[in-house]
Amino acid sequence: MAGGWAKDGAVQDQIDASVNDALALAKSKMPKGESAKYCEQCDEPISQPRRAAIPGVQLCIQCQSDAEKEKTNQAGINRRGSKDSQLR
Repeated sequence: MAGGWAKDGAVQDQIDASVNDALALAKSKMPKGESAKYCEQCDEPISQPRRAAIPGVQLCIQCQSDAEKEKTNQAGINRRGSKDSQLR
C-alpha cells in the first residue's frame, strides 16, 4: 500500500532500480578482452579454468584477493551518519 502521491509498488520499484544500478556498475568494472596467461603482478601462471571463467582476467587469485583487500581497507568510516556524532 502506497501513501500520498506514490503508486502501489513504488518502494519495490525503487529497490529494483537500485539493485539494477549496482549490477550495471559491477559489470562495467569487470575485466574485458583477452585473459593474460601470467599474472601482471607476480608472473605466476593463471589457470585455464580461471581464464575461461573470467574473460579478460589479468591477476592470479592471490594477487586479486590482495588487491580487493587493499580497496576495502581504504573505505573509512562515515562519521556524519553515525549515531554518536548526532548526539554531540
